Amino acid sequence: MRSSNPFGTCAYCGSRIMWLRTKAGKNMPVDPEMISYRRPEAGKKAAEKIVTQAGEVICADRVDNALAEGVGYISHFATCIKAEKNKKRR
Repeated sequence: MRSSNPFGTCAYCGSRIMWLRTKAGKNMPVDPEMISYRRPEAGKKAAEKIVTQAGEVICADRVDNALAEGVGYISHFATCIKAEKNKKRR
């Protein structure tokens, strides 16, 4: 059972992370900095997987606040500097 504190530390790289519950009911580690995003036009591929505050995981691109359609967080799986080394263990 997870405490009410959403913050923690990555066991692999030691970075500060935040835990969000996805719509699928899973706890996902994310980088705690909130970012602005916009989904790409039809037929274009997004650069990031972003988790919204509501727990929806979407494919979108980081953008300036003025161009944003929403805000969310980047999955820590995508930014962890030790992720490659530990992928086999997940």
